[in-house]
Amino acid sequence: MVYVLDPTAELGADTADPGPDLSALKGAIVGIRVDILWRSWDWIAEEWARLLEADGATVAFWRARGRTGDEGVRMLDELDDFSKRIDAAIVGLGNCGSCTSWTIHDALRIADAGVPTVAATTAHFTELGHTLARRGGRSALRIETLPYPLDTLPEEQVRDIARRQYRSVVRTLGVRA
Repeated sequence: MVYVLDPTAELGADTADPGPDLSALKGAIVGIRVDILWRSWDWIAEEWARLLEADGATVAFWRARGRTGDEGVRMLDELDDFSKRIDAAIVGLGNCGSCTSWTIHDALRIADAGVPTVAATTAHFTELGHTLARRGGRSALRIETLPYPLDTLPEEQVRDIARRQYRSVVRTLGVRA
């Protein structure tokens, strides 16, 4: 007799809720999670930080680094601490398979802490982001889609994309005013 095992896990309960909205930018602390991979994401984060501050928010950055072993444990502790110090989060950048996985992982962790959260992916990886969010139990995780390719564009063009997309990411966080 031959047994065939299915290596996929059962999906847990889904929270088809994006989480709370951010009611206003003025006075809010908006956390931006960056990584060590994409210079284009650093440029976008810098532009959005400048615009968020102009709209009355305070911006805090957290940079994800190594994700395995002792450093990985330290990163999760830092991420949890970061989520306690912010009123909303923008997490990015999903621009390849593994970085999309970590972007969604971190966004889910922050959203599950009750913080209004949006994950940023490039268009080529948005569907993967939604799939990972669904597998992670929050199918309605907010995802902001940026153009692909992004990292091969000149800096000023990326910064222009960030400025043009700023109001969209603010609306995605739930701010309506």
